[in-house]
Amino acid sequence: MTYLLRRIGFYLFTAWAALTLNFFIPRLIPGDPVKSLIARYQGQLSTDAINSLYVLFGIDTHDSLWDQYVDYWRQLLHGDLGLSFTAFPAPVSEVIADALPWTLALVGVTTLVSFLLGTGLGVLAGWRRGSWVDGLLPATTFLSSVPYFWLGLVAIALLAGPGSFFPSSGGYDPGLVPAPDSIFLGSAVRHSVLPAATILISSMSGWILSMRNMMVTVAAEDYITVAHAKGLPERRVALSYAARNALLPNIAGFALSLGFIVGGTLLVEIVFSYPGLGFLLFRAVSAKDYPLMQGIFLVITLSVLVANLVADLAYLALDPRTRKEG
Repeated sequence: MTYLLRRIGFYLFTAWAALTLNFFIPRLIPGDPVKSLIARYQGQLSTDAINSLYVLFGIDTHDSLWDQYVDYWRQLLHGDLGLSFTAFPAPVSEVIADALPWTLALVGVTTLVSFLLGTGLGVLAGWRRGSWVDGLLPATTFLSSVPYFWLGLVAIALLAGPGSFFPSSGGYDPGLVPAPDSIFLGSAVRHSVLPAATILISSMSGWILSMRNMMVTVAAEDYITVAHAKGLPERRVALSYAARNALLPNIAGFALSLGFIVGGTLLVEIVFSYPGLGFLLFRAVSAKDYPLMQGIFLVITLSVLVANLVADLAYLALDPRTRKEG
């Protein structure tokens, strides 16, 4: 419990520091988002309306930076993320809520599947060196170094195009209305195949390589030799002794990958014009949409912190030494 409380205190402090940076960084970007909004309306706004926009968006030049910071925290504690510049007058929370399910469905599922497949193949490759799985390592090493977006461009060039089953962009066919029916879901799945395969191939290779190397290291430990000498079944030694200890570094990596689900595949979503949170962040940065950027960064920050906390809890369950130190 002492260890857990200490970790929670650390994460609370980290959350405060990250959210403070979240406030200041967008305001250091040169440009005036209100002027961009005025340009969209082509001079149809009066002077009073323009001043109201500065106050409404929380960037009133008459207020000090400290007053803006206090207002930022007050709104944040009340669950108010402000209004989006690019989707004005829609609230930021509504804009994020529309894009978040797309990213969770695409990147969340592929991250989990790649971790499970990569870890399983890595255990097999490390425990049975010289097998067919071990022979795949040169290819997996190459694929793990290839960026997501480059694989995406190759996939579009080779598999997408006129008459192809795989669309090159979008989240569903034009003209469809998002609804839980077979037509829309089938279209959404078809549009997600290429982005999902791109993420899966690139990320799974890294899990295979890291788990295989850890299994090779753990297999040489004395307690593995003792387990063999006791006559324990091969399967039990591989899974309960070797894999359980080799898995610990991968747990931390998996937690970080879960935390970066919402923004880690920004370039993939841009390449495929996929309506997820990463593509939304790109649009927000281009339009200098402070509230939307802050809202997305908030989701990313909390996701990373929660994922790391889950990793710490997993360490408590898997590694007795952590419980002893706590």
